[in-house]
Amino acid sequence: MKNKRVYKKRPAKKAEDETQRICPECDSTDLNYDPSRAELICRHCGLVIAENMMDQGPEWRAFNFEQQQSRARVGAPSTRTIHDGGMATEMGFKRDGSPEDHAKWYRMRKLNKRARIANSRERNLAFALSEIDRKCSNMGLNRSIRESASALYRKALEANLIRGRTIEGVVAASIYIACRQAGLPRTLDEVAAFTTANRKELGRIERFLKRELEIKLAPPSAVDYIPRFASQLELSNKSEVKAIEIVNESNGFTSGKGPQGVAAAALYISSILLGERKSQKDVAQAAGVTEVTVRNRYKEISENLNLAVA
Repeated sequence: MKNKRVYKKRPAKKAEDETQRICPECDSTDLNYDPSRAELICRHCGLVIAENMMDQGPEWRAFNFEQQQSRARVGAPSTRTIHDGGMATEMGFKRDGSPEDHAKWYRMRKLNKRARIANSRERNLAFALSEIDRKCSNMGLNRSIRESASALYRKALEANLIRGRTIEGVVAASIYIACRQAGLPRTLDEVAAFTTANRKELGRIERFLKRELEIKLAPPSAVDYIPRFASQLELSNKSEVKAIEIVNESNGFTSGKGPQGVAAAALYISSILLGERKSQKDVAQAAGVTEVTVRNRYKEISENLNLAVA
């Protein structure tokens, strides 16, 4: 018959033992916290390592999801994509009551909205961050890119770099730099297509921000473009992996060439080698380059790597 485990108990120790994560009796790290007893117990030998521990959870209990949602008193997490960090209170809509009550709530919401923006600087930031969120949504960029672009615009505003430049241009440049930092490069033409700023203005502001904010970016690699281009061309994972291998093998003689053209040529070659042939026109449209560029790059790569591409 298996012996019943005996729990040994000793007097409570000092406060530093409450954070101890190794059993002093058997040196085991398999510890269990019992919230009902506020004790830290070793699963191996049964020693009570600490007792009367402080409960860091809420003071209420919930027995289902609805109770948990109704009793929680916290809001959304703070974010840099909102000018006040998302910590301000917003007034909702009162759907019942008399017309006088509706007018009263309307005036209160208007005053509350005005109180959230104290000066022209905050007004500038609120408009710019809303533009960043809208443009990133239109471009299909994820939440982390929006957070990075918003933080970059805040730094530019604090350094007084916005004066003399359009908000639209600085917003677009912030998104472009954030994409480069995250390893999801977008071309200047792609970003400019979603803004009123032209490519020349966008490039000038982007270089200015990098210089003034001391941002160091590595040159975009052709490998970074391959997954996106392969997805647009509906190529398989094998073709994508093969294209990456081709780019890595051709780094010696493609340096200085446009990364988009190199990525497009590598995908064109891999699609032929693996029987998923795509036309040069389709590849050029997906990469945003000309057919001549794709043709020149693919000839250079195939000749130097001795690839039989017909």
